[in-house]
Amino acid sequence: MKTPSSFQFIFLPTLISLMMGLISCQPTQQSSEDPSPQQVTIRAAQSTWVEETFQNELVSIGLEQLGYQIAPPREVDYPAIYLSLANNDLDYSVIYYNPQHEGLFANAGGEEKMELLGVLVPFGEAGYRIDKKTAEEYGISSIEQLKDPEIAKLFDFDGDGKANLTGCNPGWACELIVEHHIEAYGLQDTVEQDQGQYVTLLADTIARYKQGGSILYYAYNPHWIFAVLKPNQDTVWLTVPFTSLPESQGEVTEAETTVDGKNLGISKTGQNIVASQTFVERNPMAKRWLELVQIPVQDMNQISLRIKDGENSPEDIRRLAEEWIGENQEQFDGWLAEAKIAGE
Repeated sequence: MKTPSSFQFIFLPTLISLMMGLISCQPTQQSSEDPSPQQVTIRAAQSTWVEETFQNELVSIGLEQLGYQIAPPREVDYPAIYLSLANNDLDYSVIYYNPQHEGLFANAGGEEKMELLGVLVPFGEAGYRIDKKTAEEYGISSIEQLKDPEIAKLFDFDGDGKANLTGCNPGWACELIVEHHIEAYGLQDTVEQDQGQYVTLLADTIARYKQGGSILYYAYNPHWIFAVLKPNQDTVWLTVPFTSLPESQGEVTEAETTVDGKNLGISKTGQNIVASQTFVERNPMAKRWLELVQIPVQDMNQISLRIKDGENSPEDIRRLAEEWIGENQEQFDGWLAEAKIAGE
């Protein structure tokens, strides 16, 4: 079930025009002196990934408590979000995945137009995982071993002789990393990346595992998959023979892709908030809030699992955000207090 391995850039101009038209329907920021929070309607956007809805809700609650007006968030593809931020058609977004989105950020204007603020979700890992049973039975510890057709066939479920690697949604940027690795490690003849809706693909992966099958998938933390297929109990990381990433990732050393002594091939991943330069210059209190708010990786994994298991309505998402705030009230209030000082 292999689908195209890279984003269809030929359609990108049309997509961006449509999305930016939708976003620009929102009221624009005041352009005179720094406005009071009550005069500002903050505009955010996110992708269709529902976990980002929770993250954005949590950030928005803090902004509400600081006195800002909040417009309903838009669901927009990542490239259009960056261009909209650069053109002041959006104010902020929670969607800067570091380092995967470096290219999207730079192509939209980079630091001249936008600013990376706080680390919303601290650094986690990303790479390739297989089920522990298969790893131990066949002595598999490196993705390079999949060059062996007999090893690759262990993960072939569509009968074409190639290992099926559960990959990323087109347009997420990680799908480009996976395709780069397939070529860099000489796996073109034995491994194929399956693309589509990541959540749907993972559901198939979990089902195969529960039926006793071997599984191979791209994973990034935080994500609910780490709460379902538990590390070192159900699945293990595969190492890579050397560090090699697309040029858009910049210069990356082996030390940056090594976790607990294992080279996973991908830089440690984090999630920043990214904002329009114009917005942060005019709204120092909001800027400080966006710099401070943070969700631990373990919390995000558990919340992500609850969302995946059905707590995914707008009301559910709001309640999950309020529950998290209640459990972390002292820290949350401290962030608010510090942000208010910045706005004085």
